Parts: sequence; structure tokens; C-alpha cells
Amino acid sequence: MRLFEVIEKVTRKIAPGPAPSFNEAHVIKALEIIGEYGSVGRIRLSKELGLGEGATRTLLKHLKNEGITQSSRSGISFSEEGKKLFSILRSKLSEGVDVPSSPLTVGAFNIAVLVRDAAQAVGSGMEQRDIAIKSGASGATTLVFSGNKLSMPKCVEDVSESTPKLHDELMTKLNPNQNDVIIVGSGETRELAEMGAKMAAIKLLKGNN
Repeated sequence: MRLFEVIEKVTRKIAPGPAPSFNEAHVIKALEIIGEYGSVGRIRLSKELGLGEGATRTLLKHLKNEGITQSSRSGISFSEEGKKLFSILRSKLSEGVDVPSSPLTVGAFNIAVLVRDAAQAVGSGMEQRDIAIKSGASGATTLVFSGNKLSMPKCVEDVSESTPKLHDELMTKLNPNQNDVIIVGSGETRELAEMGAKMAAIKLLKGNN
């Protein structure tokens, strides 16, 4: 799929320069920021991504090389191709939302994302946890919405019974449908929790592609 091709290409090293200091989750977040503002300056983008200006310049250069963004006096915005790509992204992955700590989460900060129609690609949920930890998060919790219930993989217990507050927040903020997956990234900071959730979601989407 073009979406994943672009994300992977943007994070690749362009010889003979150094390897990029950003990952696929940063690329997703950059697209989300541009999508939110319509047009955004490099300094604001750098600040919201939590990246240095040099890394942000490299990320933007790679996006432009792929025909996803364009620059003007008002800032960086999507090209027509970029608008199409962002629409595809939003049809598959929600933005991250803050949710409360609970017995199912493992960090001070918790960010949840919805991955649409990806239940068939979920195994035990350990895969998403491992990806999140590798990206710097404390872990990730994977939940599947099936049979009008939100539960952990291979588990019949509805999350509403064990963690009603978390369940209600997830249902209200993400509104899952049958076979959707929710990944809650947890971390010592909000940024790490978000990176963990998005890296795990990207891996799941690739497995479901």
C-alpha cells in the first residue's frame, strides 16, 4: 500500500547522509499536525514533534521528495497526493486520545489509538507490547471490539467489568465498531506513550495489509 511505502521511505537513510533520528510514528504525527493546521511552520512542527530542527528539516525533505508536502510563505501543507494519503491514514488509524491509568495500563501517561478492522491481525497482544517497549514506551495494551464487547485478545471478559472508567473513556472517545482494535500506549511521558501506541498500530496495520 502506498501509505506504508511512503512512511518507510521517509524514515530511510539517504546516502551519504546520516540515518534519520526519527521513526515511523514521527512521520504519522507530522502528517496529523499538517492535517490539523492545514499549513504549519517548521518551528511549530519541530516543537510538536519533539524533534530538533535538523531532524525536522530532514523529515520534511523526505516528505517533499515523496510528493506529499509543498512549501510556501504560509508554511508546509499537503500536496494533492498528500491529501489523499492523509485521508487513507485517517480511514485506518485514529488520532491519539488521552485515557486514565487503570489496572490494564502500565504507565503514568496513556494514549489510545483506534485501528480500524484489524482484529484478525491481532495475536496475543504481546506483539504490540514489544513494539511499544522497543520504541521507548513502558508498554501497550491491546483491546479488540467484537460481539459488542471490548476485551483483551483471547479473553471473553468485557473490559467494562474490570475497568469501567477506562472502558467508558475508550468507547466515548474512539467509538469502535466490530473488529476494530484499540491500542493503549503507556509511558513515563505523554510523548513516549503516544510513540508506543502509534508504532504498535503501524506494525498491526502492516500485518493487516
